[in-house]
Amino acid sequence: MRRVIIMGAAGRDFHNFNVFFRNNPRYKVVCFTAAQIPGIAGRIYPPQLAGPRYPKGIPIFPEEQLEELIEKWVVDEVVFSYSDVSFSQVMEAATRALSKGASFSLLGPRDTMLKAKVPVIAVTGVRTGVGKSSVSYAIARFLKEKDIDVVVVRHPMPYRDFYSVQTFTDERDLERYGCTMEEREDYMRYIKSKISLLSGVDYGAILKKAERHQIILWDGGNNDFPFYTPDLYITVADCLRAGDEATYFPGSVNFRAADVILLSKYEGGCAALLKSAKERKGARLFTLKSVITAEQDCSGFKRVVCVEDGPTLTHGGMRFGAAYLFAKKMGLEVVEPQRCAKGCLKEVVKKRSLLSFPALGYTPSQLRDLERSLRACKADAVLSSTPGRLEEIIKVNKPIIKVDYDFIPPKSFFKLLERFLRERL
Repeated sequence: MRRVIIMGAAGRDFHNFNVFFRNNPRYKVVCFTAAQIPGIAGRIYPPQLAGPRYPKGIPIFPEEQLEELIEKWVVDEVVFSYSDVSFSQVMEAATRALSKGASFSLLGPRDTMLKAKVPVIAVTGVRTGVGKSSVSYAIARFLKEKDIDVVVVRHPMPYRDFYSVQTFTDERDLERYGCTMEEREDYMRYIKSKISLLSGVDYGAILKKAERHQIILWDGGNNDFPFYTPDLYITVADCLRAGDEATYFPGSVNFRAADVILLSKYEGGCAALLKSAKERKGARLFTLKSVITAEQDCSGFKRVVCVEDGPTLTHGGMRFGAAYLFAKKMGLEVVEPQRCAKGCLKEVVKKRSLLSFPALGYTPSQLRDLERSLRACKADAVLSSTPGRLEEIIKVNKPIIKVDYDFIPPKSFFKLLERFLRERL
């Protein structure tokens, strides 16, 4: 029996365990390691999800302890299982494992994708923050307008409690499951549009519930590849991060495997990424129109501070987002977050040289730090491009103006979807 450590970030790692390791007598998973997401290390993957072979559950340790853990349990294999990392970061993890005598591996789609009984449209990205959730939402609305019973299945985000299956139909479910700011950002649009959404940790159990609907729309997390075998594989690539399609894992997998490639943030051209996309033979190529608007007139403001979708800034490699772009378009002065960052946000904005605040909200203390930071900023208003309503989560001493952004596919893309539906339904 091979002793295994799964390197993860509270998502792909648990899925890989559930579908490949949980009932596999050839392996014994001794622990998970955690990265990217604060507050995961120190917890236990619970026995009710880990299964009868793991009656005490499985401990989760900080990734910094990897070498020590390999030596402690004489680990045979380290399985890398999280997303939005550069190729060099993957190889750094590999050399850390190999230097302590363990093998290093990656589990691929054939070992981890589950096959659905109904058609699956998967929307994935090359990086976090490319616009895949905006595209997923546009597809979901299109399907709903066609009176097709669609269910959205979202990549896992068990940042507080481990639920096997979560069902979201209205805003009360956000409170029932104790959702974090990031979850609210990703779920709110669907809930407001009365589109069914499923998430959780056990994607086999989630699939059984999803198969009650006509079609499954996979809304991927970070730049991970899907948990379900796609019948239509859509990948969004970002012109502001051209080149990442060849240097980031597993976004490069999505780029190579896609049936359809959508180029976002295309304004101003993107010759290098366009060339790379055209070399992907067999993939249809479309460009997305970017639309950024504010819910009220901002012409009376002079100085603003911006808040963006959290993961786009914290591990997507971007220094700003839609709120910042809108402020610059309006000729507004943007207060640099370094001037007023408090608590945990001090290190976050300094380390990444951010021009906007990330909407960190994995824990109550992070929300308090965001609230303190925005209160301290000498600005006339807060521009927030988070999909959720920031003013419902925190209270500040200045108006919070919602900035909406959409990446709208062309009509020809929806014609492709219509052909797909005729063939598959």
